[in-house]
Amino acid sequence: MITAENIYSHEFIGMNAEIVQSSNPQIIGLNGRINNETKSMFTISTNKVVKSIPKAQSHWKFTLENKDTVIVDGTKIAKRPFDRIGAKA
Repeated sequence: MITAENIYSHEFIGMNAEIVQSSNPQIIGLNGRINNETKSMFTISTNKVVKSIPKAQSHWKFTLENKDTVIVDGTKIAKRPFDRIGAKA
């Protein structure tokens, strides 16, 4: 189960996310489900469109299965998923 303590070492595909802080003010508040993840990008499906957003330029709020929320600095997750999984934050 994904928790606030171990979120950095998990897969983000399928999770709900919202951008709460960004160097690009136009994307603050963008939210949706993460469809794909690469080293530097998330692909997010919103109600209207699918967007690719750089991880490192934003702070992300993730909603966990137990309805808790966690805010993650994108620079800490800007790695390839298989490099990040199992690594310490």
